[in-house]
Amino acid sequence: MALTIHREIAADGTELHLVPMPPPRLPRVRKRDIEQAWEAARDAARAGHDGPARGFRFAGGPDVALRDRDARTWALSVDRVADLSTPHGISVCLRLLGLVALIGDAAWLAPFVQIGHDGAALDGALLTAAALTSLTDTGGLNENELRAMLITRAAEDDKKCSA
Repeated sequence: MALTIHREIAADGTELHLVPMPPPRLPRVRKRDIEQAWEAARDAARAGHDGPARGFRFAGGPDVALRDRDARTWALSVDRVADLSTPHGISVCLRLLGLVALIGDAAWLAPFVQIGHDGAALDGALLTAAALTSLTDTGGLNENELRAMLITRAAEDDKKCSA
């Protein structure tokens, strides 16, 4: 039987997902899962959709609250394409939100992100790395692991091109 993530509504109206494991134990996902979530979230943001205040309570901590409008919109989109009542859906959501946070903070990711009139396009290698990188205890992407995967991938691509 598949594990179900239960939801409850907190006193302040926040939709709370009760995750019976810590973030690092959530499953890795597929590149296509991240792509679908990214596309759905971009479409929802363009349409002006908004999601409920939402949070995740992980076994042994931490609590992760999504009160920011953009994060709520992204989580709502992930719920529609990946189902936040499953560990897989929670993993997709945290990876997508972690990737968005890193894109905003980590200048070294610039070669993997192309900004255009229609928004940002992400390199396939970045999506693959985000899908496979482990999650931290606080639910973010392990930045060092992500970077190592991308450096390894770039080195492999260089070898293919120089032969």
